[in-house]
Amino acid sequence: MTMVDIANKEVPEEKQNLYWHFNRFLERHLPEGLYPRSLIIIIAPIVVLQAIMAFVFMERHWDKISTRLSKSVAREIGFLVELYETMPPTQASRQMLEKMAKDRLALGLEIRPGDSLPPPAVKPLFSLLDFKLSKQIRKRVGRPFWLDVLGKSGFVDIRVQVGKDTVFRVVTDQSRAYASNSHIFILWMVGSSLVLLALAIVFLRKQIWPIQQLAEAAQSFGMGHDVPDFHPRGASEVQSAARAVIGMKDRIQRHVDQRTAMLAGVSHDLRTILTRFRLQLAFLDETDQVKELKHDVQEMQSMLEGYMNFVRGDGGEKAEMTDVAVMLQQIKTRMEREGLSTRFTLADGLVAKVKANALRRCVNNLVNNAGRHAQMVHVDAKFVGNELAINV
Repeated sequence: MTMVDIANKEVPEEKQNLYWHFNRFLERHLPEGLYPRSLIIIIAPIVVLQAIMAFVFMERHWDKISTRLSKSVAREIGFLVELYETMPPTQASRQMLEKMAKDRLALGLEIRPGDSLPPPAVKPLFSLLDFKLSKQIRKRVGRPFWLDVLGKSGFVDIRVQVGKDTVFRVVTDQSRAYASNSHIFILWMVGSSLVLLALAIVFLRKQIWPIQQLAEAAQSFGMGHDVPDFHPRGASEVQSAARAVIGMKDRIQRHVDQRTAMLAGVSHDLRTILTRFRLQLAFLDETDQVKELKHDVQEMQSMLEGYMNFVRGDGGEKAEMTDVAVMLQQIKTRMEREGLSTRFTLADGLVAKVKANALRRCVNNLVNNAGRHAQMVHVDAKFVGNELAINV
């Protein structure tokens, strides 16, 4: 028997374009099962879509809103600084400015005469607020400043040097300078996608399951096993395919039954004729011609027994779990009684679902034929993958 590997068939170089290489890449790296491939078809677009949406949102919306909020806070601080410089340096003026910042601008302003900026605070590694707000204060205020976004939870502490001995301390909510609730959008987006994905997987599983059952049933039918619990399920196309497989199996079974009945009838008729031949030869003298006729009749009887064994093997015998090692040990014992030299190599755990009588007759025929033409008969039995291999 010759096997052709289509997957590894060589393709002319002129046909090996980009599309061909892409298909080869998918064949090598995609899973073989239908269900995993279907999951990839569903999950991959959702993941890519979520990644693009998150990138666009982070790049455009979140970054732009945070920039505008930081710019607004920096402008208000710049306005307060310029207003302070135009006012007389009195306590009443400072109190009025602090009250205006609180009531009109919602900024907690504290004017500290005779104070200076504290040492630089530790900069956070990844803080969009610190980066944006520092950039806008530097651009809109244009004064030495100190910024702390980590010290007080939920607030931003900003200090600006005004003149030589005056410091503005501004405390405001982070939400005024930073789009802090944007993560809610991402959580809703990811959460809803997970829910929809779970529903899609459940639905997909119900659609794939009948196809998997059909594949298992077709494989069992091909190996001669019956699947009594198999019924067409799923989509209309899958049910049509299942009914076609069942119909094909029934037609093959009817064909086998008709062939078996025909061979049984022919063999029975021939056995009757051979029995009459043997009775007639028994009444004749033992001459050379009679001996040759008896030999021919015996050979025809052996051939007929072979046909009958074949009929019995393909008949109603069902495959059952059988200890093949015990069967082969019995065959070995019989051969040794007949004086044949044998060597059996049996692997451990030789239990398989087979038609025991048919397999026994098959191995007996092979071993007997080998014994007629060889001084030593070697039988090797082992599992190769999911298949039982017996070499004689």
